[in-house]
Amino acid sequence: MDYTLKYLPLVILLVPMFSFLLLAFFGNKLPRKGDFIAVSLLFINLALSLIVFFAFAQTGKYSYTVDWFNLGKGNLNFTAGFVIDELSSIMLIVVNAISAFVHLFSVKYMEGDAKYKKYFSYLGLFTFSMLGLVLTNNVLLMYVFWELVGVSSYLLIGFWYEKPAPQEAAKKAFIVNRVGDVGFFLGIMIIFLTLGTFTFTDIFAGIEAGKLQGGLLTAAGILLFCGAIGKSAQFPLHVWLPDAMEGPTPVSALIHAATMVAAGVYLTARIFVMLSADALTFVTFIGAITAFISATIAITQNDIKKVLAYSTISQLGYMIMAIGVGAMSFGMFHLVTHAFFKACLFLTAGSVIFGMHHVQDIREMGGLRKKMPITYWTFLIATFALCGVPFTSGFLSKDSILAATMAFANINGGITYIIPIIGFSVAGMTAFYMFRLLIIAFLGEPRNKEKYDHCHESPIQMTLPLIILAALSTFVVFSFNPIGADSGWIMQMMKTPESLLTGTKGMIYHIVDRAEYTEMLHHAHYPAMFLSLAIAGLGILLAYVFYHWKKVDVEKLTEKIKPLYNFSLNKWYFDELYDATVISFTMAISRLSAWVDNKIVDGVVNGSATVTRWTSFGSGKFDNVVVDGLVNFTGGLVGFFGLIFRKFQTGKIQTYIMFLVFGIIVLYFMFR
Repeated sequence: MDYTLKYLPLVILLVPMFSFLLLAFFGNKLPRKGDFIAVSLLFINLALSLIVFFAFAQTGKYSYTVDWFNLGKGNLNFTAGFVIDELSSIMLIVVNAISAFVHLFSVKYMEGDAKYKKYFSYLGLFTFSMLGLVLTNNVLLMYVFWELVGVSSYLLIGFWYEKPAPQEAAKKAFIVNRVGDVGFFLGIMIIFLTLGTFTFTDIFAGIEAGKLQGGLLTAAGILLFCGAIGKSAQFPLHVWLPDAMEGPTPVSALIHAATMVAAGVYLTARIFVMLSADALTFVTFIGAITAFISATIAITQNDIKKVLAYSTISQLGYMIMAIGVGAMSFGMFHLVTHAFFKACLFLTAGSVIFGMHHVQDIREMGGLRKKMPITYWTFLIATFALCGVPFTSGFLSKDSILAATMAFANINGGITYIIPIIGFSVAGMTAFYMFRLLIIAFLGEPRNKEKYDHCHESPIQMTLPLIILAALSTFVVFSFNPIGADSGWIMQMMKTPESLLTGTKGMIYHIVDRAEYTEMLHHAHYPAMFLSLAIAGLGILLAYVFYHWKKVDVEKLTEKIKPLYNFSLNKWYFDELYDATVISFTMAISRLSAWVDNKIVDGVVNGSATVTRWTSFGSGKFDNVVVDGLVNFTGGLVGFFGLIFRKFQTGKIQTYIMFLVFGIIVLYFMFR
């Protein structure tokens, strides 16, 4: 079993890299561009991940480390390795499962695409990067894989780069993520400069020993969390995720539902024990704000993928909020359940788009339940899970988070009551906008008769992943108790660890007694469950009243609240705000820098060249006219006199005697 834990994770990591390299270099020479190889390798990887998971369940936590490199004549040793624990073993299954189902779904969805081979190779690169991020026991190596995830997501979002929209979306995702990654890198540097290590276990040991504490520790935690703000699309860096829907729909399921965006939540859970009270307060409010803003935007969106995108951001806010209030295990539990039902939702959206011949506007849909029954029922089950309806996995994880927010507020009091209020409000909005989407797209009469008439159920390669993911969205996968997450295997396995900073208090957050918190959590369970069911039920009821029974004229209501409606429809004008501030400022600085470069820097260089050219021209003229003129004049004068005196040089003695006598006579008269 030791060999299983020692070498199998490395095999799991390298399998998708092998898929990437094989298809990238030899895909055109393989049958079907090598898609069957990519799909097979990912399902093999899923099986290997299950083996590692069960091995871990028997043997416990395991890490493997090797020397990486050293600096300063060996004084600074850097190691690299992987760790198999509760977090990584579960995430291995999540990443490989979603990636495998997306690979299978893509076989038909991407069929006939000119870059079919490239698409599957990119999927392999992304899966490799994400697995490396999950497995590593080293924050520096995590940063390396973190950036690889960014690069591969850039390639997949901008896959159809021939069109302007994917180009812009890919650049936006890449740049916005870099903003968060700067903070992540600064946090790593604080840790290294104070503790001299990058390995998580050594970092935690150093913090427990008091080598990094106080405001600097809080700063390090918040800066590391900045990476999560970018990757997990948290406020204020959430603007990239909806635009990323320009990539192929299976990519949305892989990257923007279950894996890439979950990386930030995973990072926050990984560093949970080192987060100070103030850092956790910051995490809590960022998650709550994100959940609320995104839910309010999703209510009015008409693009089926945009609705799901903002839903994803909102649910990620839930996970971050859960970790912030001290319920790390609940946040990770929701990450796992959300991965399956949100991947199912995105893939069913892909099935609808495929069947409707690439129509994404839900206002052109309607009545699809009759044409696409499998897609409809799987979408319905996943929607139930997202809304927290009983007997689904989402009910277990979501209600656990809401109970945790109530316990958190009861302990802290004051402003912290806004956290459960936001949590329950978002639960109601989630139920409303998801059933709005379901009713408009699948129920009623078709709005685009031409598209509807040609619509059909997707092939088995696409519907099979939907059925499996829908099944994984039921409660029995995680707990045999339909109303109790704590009794399930995942919660028994993944307990919230004790903070290294027990006894510290922040400005708001002061859960210092774990027993008190557990007691509060126990008492909050049933009130949270009944309240969330009531609020979610109200949201579903309102969706039916507005869009199915049409007891309310939605268009007239929209006109009455037009400013509020437009505020939501235009996504709180965040893009416009950033365009008018950060982007305009950046562009102004860029234009100023370009002007300085062109006019001053290049001006000095060009001016120097001009002066040199003029000086050279003057020197040339002086040399040609004055110096050469004098020389030529002297030569000409000498030549002139030579020409004259040559007349007197006859070579006859009689002539010379005559000149001599003539000269004597002249001298005589001059000096007489």
